[in-house]
Amino acid sequence: MDKLVLLQDGQATPFEISKDEMVIGRLPECEIQLPSNMVSRTHAKVVRKGDEVLIEDLGSGNGTFLNGKRIETATPLKGNDRLKFGPILMRFDTDRVSDDDSSSAVLRHAEGLSQVEIHEQDDGSSTIVNSLDSKLVGGIFDSRPQDKLKAVLEISRSLAGTIDVESLLPKILDSLFSIFPAADRGCILLRDAQTGRMTPRAMKHRREGEDATVKLSRTILNSVLEEKKAILSADAASDSRFDASESISALTIRSMMCVPMLDMQGDPVGVINIDTQNPVMQFKNEDLEIMMAVASQAANNFETARLLDAFVEKQKQDSEMDIARNVQHALLPEAFPEISDYQFFASYESAQAVGGDYYDVIPTKDGKIWLAFGDVAGKGVPASLVMSRMSSVVRSTSEFVTDAGEAVAAINDHMCAKAVEGRFVTFVLTILDTVNHSMSVVNAGHMSPMIRRVDGTIEEFDDDSIGVPIGVLEHFPFEKRERKLAPGETVVLFTDGVSEAMNPNSDLYGSERLREVISEHTDNAEELGRAIREDVKKHADGRPQNDDITLMVFGRNR
Repeated sequence: MDKLVLLQDGQATPFEISKDEMVIGRLPECEIQLPSNMVSRTHAKVVRKGDEVLIEDLGSGNGTFLNGKRIETATPLKGNDRLKFGPILMRFDTDRVSDDDSSSAVLRHAEGLSQVEIHEQDDGSSTIVNSLDSKLVGGIFDSRPQDKLKAVLEISRSLAGTIDVESLLPKILDSLFSIFPAADRGCILLRDAQTGRMTPRAMKHRREGEDATVKLSRTILNSVLEEKKAILSADAASDSRFDASESISALTIRSMMCVPMLDMQGDPVGVINIDTQNPVMQFKNEDLEIMMAVASQAANNFETARLLDAFVEKQKQDSEMDIARNVQHALLPEAFPEISDYQFFASYESAQAVGGDYYDVIPTKDGKIWLAFGDVAGKGVPASLVMSRMSSVVRSTSEFVTDAGEAVAAINDHMCAKAVEGRFVTFVLTILDTVNHSMSVVNAGHMSPMIRRVDGTIEEFDDDSIGVPIGVLEHFPFEKRERKLAPGETVVLFTDGVSEAMNPNSDLYGSERLREVISEHTDNAEELGRAIREDVKKHADGRPQNDDITLMVFGRNR
């Protein structure tokens, strides 16, 4: 898309070139109207010819200027060309890329009001008349200390109390314009955390109605960022040594200072650039030293504001995670059924604010009790979302399915219907018949429950009874196992956060140690559950848990 952009009053107003011929002038009938008495009624026109767009003067009184030169005939336009109609400035923008456009990169301002041009092909190093190592900022008060101290105090006063990054950056430029009365244009570029590219975040120019575009040399910008140096660039446009360098002359920067903004680790997070077009008020070495001192203070304020932003965002996230944790805990059963012949115990400890382990106790209409127990692959927020969906599916299935095998098959099909890749669930469903003292068990990819017999020996279901995890394979035929529960027998279900708990030496807790604890302790469900939990913590010996730890213990009284 081709367009002319009106640069006026610090704003950029685009005019799309939508016709083959568009007249520019003061009259309302003109396709592009410029409200100025210095512009002729029909001043000029843009003409589209094939792939080219040309600008042609229509005999205007004050002339039409292209990149500072008055045109006499129809002249082709290139991307970023500058046009002047009387006092009115415009810029030609195009999506087409030509060889001539490769000499500069254009960075757009976030609000679209201005832009930064980074010229690639100029010999920027030849314009550098002085540079200072940013590491020496502490020693720059050796000369003109009163001026530098005054400047630092000025910007400290201006930025005091500003904690918002977006509000802070314009204030930095306002302070610099106060400290350096000769400054005409300024900008702050910050490094984008995602792309690593420098992005303009704040701009300022002193004279309204002029082109606010800030033009930078790639060579200078690289020196500032890579060498962490403050750069003073001299008057390239008027120096005879640079007559042969058209790209440098095009910069039209009389004097420029560009300094890095360093974070607390000394790495550049951005640059501050100011320039002046006043040939008699060029920046001097002393100004660069002051600029370094000011930039250092500004960088400290910026880093403080950025860290505060991060802290506030972290607090917001923590608050949201607290809500998520409360929601997840609300999905867990608040109490267990009170049955004279049975005991129940459960323990849930997530490794993060929320987790992917899951258990539920659901009394059904036929007088039985569903004991659902599962472990979502992974942990944290993604696992907790799958866990909440699993909880909903199990609850709804318990309303109309009575057979354990059919129930797990239905749950699996529901979860497969909108499965998230890699987020399967290992799951055990136990339907407990407290009247006939029997249980139906279906295992979908989980560790076998450990059943403590009255004599302390441990029984586990064989591997043939273990099916695929939930959410892996639709219409899978899960196998159901039936077993009677004798008085004094206790069943223990656990997630791999128990068996794979590690100590500081990275030794696993292991299934064998779990069997020993179950065998050696009482058949009381609550006492046994607490004994297992304490033994796991003893093994960890202070090492933070790396996975969710969940236990469910139930058993028949003697």
